Amino acid sequence: MNAMMMERSGMAMNMGMGMNMNMGGMASGSTTPMAPQMMMVPRCTITMEKCEGGMRMVCKSDDKMSIGMMQNLCAMTAGGMCGCCMMMNGMMMCCCNMAMAMCKCEMTEDGVVMTCTSGDAECCKMIQACCDCMTAMMKSGCVCCVCMNGMPICCSC
Repeated sequence: MNAMMMERSGMAMNMGMGMNMNMGGMASGSTTPMAPQMMMVPRCTITMEKCEGGMRMVCKSDDKMSIGMMQNLCAMTAGGMCGCCMMMNGMMMCCCNMAMAMCKCEMTEDGVVMTCTSGDAECCKMIQACCDCMTAMMKSGCVCCVCMNGMPICCSC
């Protein structure tokens, strides 16, 4: 299996909860529940390494369809904030948001390379600490889900 199902509606549901409660405590929302929004996320092999100024994530796959989908998702969300969720048994163990970094996505023959760097020395230390943490978690059995602008780009196998 080269893809994984991920739900995308969790953030939208939480954001809307407080916005409907502005009329003296009376909710003005609809009575129909939102249907979950699912998408197929390409599976790949993810490796992370420290580099000058930050870290580099390499996402590779042997499956041409997964590679194409990964590259298209990166192109659609280019310039956005990158983040990684470390998951075990369907539960999020850790989430590293690269808000302190400038993330660039480059296409390769077998996937994508995301480089997250900062010119600030303290931000660089944070990025590299996230790299160490996520690498250790993957070695211990966690699955990594890489996101751009909150949209899943790929998940490790």
